[in-house]
Amino acid sequence: MLAQLLETDPNWVLTILRVVLGIVIFAHGAQKMLGWFGGYGFSGTMGFFTKNMGIPAPFAFLAICAEFFGGLGLILGLLTRIAAFGVGVNMLVAIFMVHRQHGLFANWTGQQKGEGYEYHLLALAIVVAIITQGAGAFSFDQVIYRLLV
Repeated sequence: MLAQLLETDPNWVLTILRVVLGIVIFAHGAQKMLGWFGGYGFSGTMGFFTKNMGIPAPFAFLAICAEFFGGLGLILGLLTRIAAFGVGVNMLVAIFMVHRQHGLFANWTGQQKGEGYEYHLLALAIVVAIITQGAGAFSFDQVIYRLLV
């Protein structure tokens, strides 16, 4: 089962998708976990998620971890399918809890009351590619898989 989880083609397209998504997701996760890039850090984000958004603390914790550690996993190509799954769940929850009400498009002109879900939809498409095809070239998954088989 572990071999199936780690198996991947040394595909450059997957590598590019994985690393770019990983960088973007990690940056958002670092805002939430560490307060980097203008974020509120772990306690501030937990407070916002639990008090303002009404998300139960265990789910808020998982959301922060999915972005931070999922982003790292994607960048490194380590347990990539699991990392992508966590990111995908985060994107689905973000769409349905926050962004769906604002429509598809991002708030480019400042005329909307919030951001649409186009970014999340693109991330979900990348997540599906990664979950179904694997980490691609230059991944720890590929190295571990070769050691297993």
